[in-house]
Amino acid sequence: MPFYPIVNIKTGEEKSLQMSIDDWVKWREENKDEWKRDWSKGCAATVETGEWKDKLIKKNPGWNEILQKASKAGGSQTKISKI
Repeated sequence: MPFYPIVNIKTGEEKSLQMSIDDWVKWREENKDEWKRDWSKGCAATVETGEWKDKLIKKNPGWNEILQKASKAGGSQTKISKI
């Protein structure tokens, strides 16, 4: 989900909201007199942390074993390297 940097018009407080676009549109309409987008921080962005390999292994444990079995199947010319 994207992050939306915002700033309080009255106090200058800065924060970042993470929500869907639909939720952001609703939230913005409800809070337009108190909060505004902080464009100096950039536009809405999604953030990913961690290595893609670690995420893949955690999400699909046992995937390497499936790939190894597939490579050993008769007629397979696929070379499989572990993730």
